[in-house]
Amino acid sequence: MLIEEGRIKAAFDSGVFVLKLCGDVRLTLCATLDTQAQRLAETPGLRAVLIDLREATNVDSTALGFLAKVAMAVKGRLEQPPTIIVDNDDVRKMLDVMGFARFFTLMEAPIQQATTLNDALEELPEEPADEEGLRDRILEAHRILMHMNEHNREQFQPLVDMLESQDAATHQ
Repeated sequence: MLIEEGRIKAAFDSGVFVLKLCGDVRLTLCATLDTQAQRLAETPGLRAVLIDLREATNVDSTALGFLAKVAMAVKGRLEQPPTIIVDNDDVRKMLDVMGFARFFTLMEAPIQQATTLNDALEELPEEPADEEGLRDRILEAHRILMHMNEHNREQFQPLVDMLESQDAATHQ
């Protein structure tokens, strides 16, 4: 089976921000996701955030960390938590295990708004990240995930410890 390379699309219309992840979304797209999270934190007139994962075949833990960062970026600014639309069972199970239901509304059925905004979606260019920038983002993503629940803390502690020691060695 051919694995579709990950892509990210986005649209902003009438206060609704839609982020659509397609294919195999991995850490190579984290710089792009990070930029979107930062942009959302500063977007005036933001009323709702919708993350569409219906075309995502896989989302790695680093990318999930930056989706969590999106929720943190808009926390307290929206009436409702960001919504994730997901119909892939594997991706849904992963979101459940990682504790995303505490920070997002998870649903399967497409919302009318998501479908109308589909035409407005523009593919975001993949932002380049050097090795150090990538390592910093992987570290940040997993720290965010660790704060979501105990399961994540246990699962990602060894990785975070390893990355922190590499980081310390690099900055000596």
